[in-house]
Amino acid sequence: MPKMKSHSGAKKRFRKTGTGKFKHEHPGQRHLMAPLGGKRRRFLRGSSTLNNTDAKTMRRFLPY
Repeated sequence: MPKMKSHSGAKKRFRKTGTGKFKHEHPGQRHLMAPLGGKRRRFLRGSSTLNNTDAKTMRRFLPY
């Protein structure tokens, strides 16, 4: 049986934590930030973890 491959797009966007959760940066921070409010920009600054439904998909995309 051939080796499983990691999803190239997923490995650039998500990291697995020590407990097995998936960490990601918030999208929408590259450009057009001026019309957004300060509260929204502050929220986008940090990273967060995926919910359990999406994490199940990520486990298939990033098996290693």
